[in-house]
Amino acid sequence: MELETFVDATTAAEFVNLRPRRLLQLAREGFIPAYPVGNGQRRVWRFRLSEIASALAARGVKCSGAAVRTGKGMH
Repeated sequence: MELETFVDATTAAEFVNLRPRRLLQLAREGFIPAYPVGNGQRRVWRFRLSEIASALAARGVKCSGAAVRTGKGMH
């Protein structure tokens, strides 16, 4: 069984064609699945691209992985 690696906010933001700051805001608000690392004031957030794609699909965003990465097909 192969485990999916975690990615940082910059990589995850590129995947969904957002700015990293906006992606982090959505993660804090619970709209995008994310994993905060650390207990201090400044947390590092990590993401799994498959979970982001699934969350978008569950919200009715219809697009392929390529469309998500390039922003095509998204309104």
